[in-house]
Amino acid sequence: METQCAVPLPATVRRELGASHRWKVLGVGVAANVSFSAAAAGIPTTAVWLRADYHLGNAALGLALGAMGLGVALSELPWGVATDRWGDRPILLTGLATTAAALFAMMLFVVPSHAAVPGLLWLVMSMCLVGLVGGSVNGSSGRAVMRWFQEGERGLAMSIRQTAVPLGGGLGALILPWLVSTGGFRPVYGVLAAMCAVSGLLAWQWLHEPPEAPVAAHPGPRVPPAPAVGPLRDRMIWRVVLGIAILAIPQFAVLSFATVFLHDFGHVGITGITATMVAVQLGAMVMRVGSGRFTDKRGNRRAYLRGSTLVAVASFAVLATAVGSGHRLPEAWLISVVVFAGICVSAWHGVAYTELATMAGKERAGTALGMANTAVYFGFFLTPLCIPHLLAIGSWGVVWLVAAGCALFAYPLFPKPVARVV
Repeated sequence: METQCAVPLPATVRRELGASHRWKVLGVGVAANVSFSAAAAGIPTTAVWLRADYHLGNAALGLALGAMGLGVALSELPWGVATDRWGDRPILLTGLATTAAALFAMMLFVVPSHAAVPGLLWLVMSMCLVGLVGGSVNGSSGRAVMRWFQEGERGLAMSIRQTAVPLGGGLGALILPWLVSTGGFRPVYGVLAAMCAVSGLLAWQWLHEPPEAPVAAHPGPRVPPAPAVGPLRDRMIWRVVLGIAILAIPQFAVLSFATVFLHDFGHVGITGITATMVAVQLGAMVMRVGSGRFTDKRGNRRAYLRGSTLVAVASFAVLATAVGSGHRLPEAWLISVVVFAGICVSAWHGVAYTELATMAGKERAGTALGMANTAVYFGFFLTPLCIPHLLAIGSWGVVWLVAAGCALFAYPLFPKPVARVV
């Protein structure tokens, strides 16, 4: 088992941290993920302005949008291992502080103006740096939630934490296009830096090691003990990691290029684009909380994950068929289909991460979550790079059909349901 160098709390402080404190820890996890997701999922909602202000083509735009995902992919696993080694608090505080500093530096030095436009290399390197340091957020906050909550509540707690991703993306979709259209990219990066700094202050105040005694929770089904082999050598965990990563590709297709699709293909204005992306993120939030609570009650996380892949396949197949029909689609109908597909492929995350962390064991959850997010964010990097090439050889119908194929490929990677242990 990994050693842990987190400084223990004094006994008087531990006694004060009762069962209710776990909700503050969950709040810290949500705030941390919201602040980073507002950048990771929010900046792509400014893709039309990013393309214009930085003088980019579609291929260069895809590289810029994917660079942050590359940074997260390269750093997630090391951050996860470091979290298991040194604890949740120091890693999360370090990550939030450095992410705020990186975004503040972008606000000062990587903003286009009438006098000069930063080169593509500077933009890509800056985005990648934000991803490198921001990759600390998910594993450290997820491990904290797993350690403070017991089986029977973890699905709900992790799903609430995972709502931070669409919540951050929704906030980004709501305010970043307006900020960039009125003041350029300087306020965009400044607001994102401030959000990370505030989340760091909350983590400093509330994120501590759990008391020695288990925190009380609602009774739930007993789970088998974590395997003796570490997550990096567990084939079943690698299967789930790969399934999560592949099923996230259609989601990233929506997050990174739906604004461009609606603008170029559907001729939708800023109001419609903003409403679409906010609706996707809000719908994903509601579905993630509902799915976490539903699977906690029924103990059917694996069955739910397999069902989610089939729903995602169907939703993107409908979108591909509609776009490829060759007929002019009404704007409201087109927006509705994008929203439906985006929500369907975003609802399963909390359940998947809970199942993965449970399989690994809470003391190794940081490593397992780091493995998953390394794979997921490689998809975040590659997806916007590939979409312009799919458009060059085909059409938007081909893009959405490939997304449906990815979801179908993920289906057999999730393990079959097993009987509950009682």
